Amino acid sequence: MTWMVLIVRLTGATSRHRVAVWRELRRIGAAPVTQGVWTVPETSHFREAVTKVEELARKGSGDVIVLSTTTAGAPGEEAMVSAFRTQRLEEWEEFGGDCRKFEEEIAKEIRIEKFTLAELEEEEQSLDRLRRWHRELKSRNVLGLAEATAAEAHLKTCVERLDEYADMVYARLHNDDSHDEATNAGKG
Repeated sequence: MTWMVLIVRLTGATSRHRVAVWRELRRIGAAPVTQGVWTVPETSHFREAVTKVEELARKGSGDVIVLSTTTAGAPGEEAMVSAFRTQRLEEWEEFGGDCRKFEEEIAKEIRIEKFTLAELEEEEQSLDRLRRWHRELKSRNVLGLAEATAAEAHLKTCVERLDEYADMVYARLHNDDSHDEATNAGKG
């Protein structure tokens, strides 16, 4: 595999610029190797993402030196792969935790019988956030980690839980509407 090693130099930058570069590196999925040195696989996805990091560094009067390296059998290969793998595993673990929180939230709403359209919309927004995050994480899964497959299955379970909750919300709304119509008919 070919890797890009990013040497980030921001000596004259304000903290605002340093933080902006650091956040962008984290957002794109770069893995820190040591202070000021990051790595990403050399793919079109990551090459495009590094361009934004370079722009942010220039705004802070800094720069990014990008080195392309083939690590197969080279000293340090395992360190780069390990740093990237560790980063991905942490992300998949955090994603799984958020999926569990989502499922717990749906279970709580069912338990307390909060079957409102407003709550359903809120839960749909939470699921949309999980879907977007999953797409981002999946785009970085160049190592083919098994955790990605498990996360996809977990996301599917979240979708199923939301569908079940939506069915309950619509059933409750339909029953309330039927009850209101019957009550109004009796008054006439």
